[in-house]
Amino acid sequence: MEKLREKSEYEGNPVGLSDNTAKVMARELDRHLSSFITLFNQYHKHHWMVEGPQFRDLHLFFEDHYTQLHEQYDAIAERLTVMGYCPTCHPKKQLELTYIDHEEEGVFRIREMLAKDMDDEKTIAVELRKTIKLAMQHEDFATKALLEGILIKTEDRCHHIEHFLGDDGLSIGMIARPEDIMEAEDQKSRSSKDGLRVTARKAPAKAKAK
Repeated sequence: MEKLREKSEYEGNPVGLSDNTAKVMARELDRHLSSFITLFNQYHKHHWMVEGPQFRDLHLFFEDHYTQLHEQYDAIAERLTVMGYCPTCHPKKQLELTYIDHEEEGVFRIREMLAKDMDDEKTIAVELRKTIKLAMQHEDFATKALLEGILIKTEDRCHHIEHFLGDDGLSIGMIARPEDIMEAEDQKSRSSKDGLRVTARKAPAKAKAK
């Protein structure tokens, strides 16, 4: 196949951004694009592998998240083309640019998968804020507005995962292993009995009649 232009070749932009602004912001957006695609793939894996009493809820939960990410990284890639640059599309190159790591191969506990997703969403939120500040400095207000909308959704996803990781729940399997719960209950029961015995020994004597 004959290339029309190289990936790094800048063709100018029709929206009046300076060449320097386009170059700086395109480099930032390419990092976000690769990172969003990495997390998109990770959510897909979790969507496929989740199981247990809350399977349906989490199956749909992960699907909603990777659908959002697909829409967002598509918008980021479109913005890159507006700036006159070709988005990074090769998986090998995306791996070099991403600032989050896809989890290792294999199956993990649901809580560990959710915790990894939440940590990655937090990292993305932090990096988005940095780029939004940079966009302001370069007066790239359209990129600023685009990333602000994406940031709100990113923070929402992070917050929703936090709810799934809460201590209260109907399913023991979502909180800890059953044996851990039983051990904790046994310790609590023994402590309660010990407390009753101590209380009994320290009961005040009856007052003597005058």
